[in-house]
Amino acid sequence: MNRQQREVRLKELFEDFVPFNRVLGVKIESFDPKSPKLRFDMKPELIGNPTRGILHGGVISSVLDVMAGFSIHAAIIERDQADDSEGFPKMGTIDLRIDYLRPGRGKYFIATGKVARLGTRVAVTHMSLENDEGEEIATGSAAYMIA
Repeated sequence: MNRQQREVRLKELFEDFVPFNRVLGVKIESFDPKSPKLRFDMKPELIGNPTRGILHGGVISSVLDVMAGFSIHAAIIERDQADDSEGFPKMGTIDLRIDYLRPGRGKYFIATGKVARLGTRVAVTHMSLENDEGEEIATGSAAYMIA
């Protein structure tokens, strides 16, 4: 399977196959392994504080967790571009840390990620979430087991 085919399959996996990602409304903005991006729009189902109209903290942490996984997959596609394997690795979150910086206000949000280490069994990522005005809402780091 070539790089383009892998990206199509990864898009299907992250946007359509995972039911929770559909609830979040996550869409891939960039497959660039050095700067992968996900986007989702604000919608009433994602509000945690109806009085203030801000994102639920669980939505923020979930999106950053999804971003970390997506970053790792994008890095694996880049690393293994000559590999003809058909699938993606099985992964599980080992550790997830989120720092909430400001209230989740915005029309839409962009999550970015960077893989700090991609080993054969463990990967480490750093993530960020910004609103439509470029304000950083939260940052995070995660470690994943890769099988």
